[in-house]
Amino acid sequence: NPTSVTTLVALLVCLAPTTIGALLSAIGIAGMDRVTRFNVIAMSGKAVEACGDVDTMILDKTGTITQGRPQLAQIFSYDQEVNLLQLAASLETLSEHPLSQAIVASAKEEGLDLWPVKHFKSLTGYGLEGVVQGRQLLIGNDKLLLREGISLQRAQSDFAAATARGETPVFIAADRELIGLVTLADRLKDDSKEMLAELQKMGFELVMLTGDNEQTAQAIAKEAGIPHLVSQLLPHEKSQVISDLQAQGKKVAMVGDGINDAPALATADIGISMGSGTDIAIESADIVLMKPAMLDVIKMLKISRATIKNIKENLFWAFIYNILSIPIAMGVLHLFGGPLLDPMIAGLAMSFSSVSVVLNALRLKIMSL
Repeated sequence: NPTSVTTLVALLVCLAPTTIGALLSAIGIAGMDRVTRFNVIAMSGKAVEACGDVDTMILDKTGTITQGRPQLAQIFSYDQEVNLLQLAASLETLSEHPLSQAIVASAKEEGLDLWPVKHFKSLTGYGLEGVVQGRQLLIGNDKLLLREGISLQRAQSDFAAATARGETPVFIAADRELIGLVTLADRLKDDSKEMLAELQKMGFELVMLTGDNEQTAQAIAKEAGIPHLVSQLLPHEKSQVISDLQAQGKKVAMVGDGINDAPALATADIGISMGSGTDIAIESADIVLMKPAMLDVIKMLKISRATIKNIKENLFWAFIYNILSIPIAMGVLHLFGGPLLDPMIAGLAMSFSSVSVVLNALRLKIMSL
């Protein structure tokens, strides 16, 4: 009968805003559009939303907190018969690591000719190995030389002084004897301190991960203002640190840019990579910062939180609207002598609800950061 048809149409019309509101909010269209304006690429709307749940921020040191362009600081030679820089640069030229490239660049600036290398090996997380000028070279961190049973005694005082300044030490051994130490300095990015301070104000727990030794890592963390750090990590150990935090119930975001960061980026709840980073790091990430501006992380996180808030607002008001409207559409008022809900009025109410949901979502486009 006409009354039943009127009630059914009104009921269906009033249900529509919930579907529209939830769908529009969940997609996060406005949020994704806003983050792209800040040179941030989110691989999905889900990635933008997930950032709103993050409570722990993991940051790689080199290239993320620091500029990733280390420069040779000091050279300590314990064998006066060899040009230490020339010998080291000859082996380092076969590596793409930022520390290696800094040593090679210094050798080229001095006009040194580089010698050929035989039996080259890259020892991930440790350093390099090869034969140069008939000498078996090992170049890398202290763990490499200690693993090979080579004493570091000759370099102890130089090592301690350099790491206290936040410089990264690279040991050089020839024929199983320590012959030198070079140190490299990598400055903090201009916006790192501001970004890290803002993250702490927003309530994030900050942790720095690095393969550097403990002393260097502590000096950098102190300068940057990071309360927690884990140093002397091999690449696979970074992802294990994240897994351990997740086991404690933490929602973890990882920011990195290197090949060594790819496993950690994939393990984290949200992986954030620099667009200037390696291809594998970008592929492993959920969000990519197209510029090496760390403050863009802050903007992205604020937009994410605003998107989550917007979703909850839209769902709340859509449900409230339907809780009030559906009984009216079913004829509750008619039972008490009131009128039935005219389909025209229901349609107008649906339109008003849909427009309000859209306008609320569009506030993300004009929100101040």
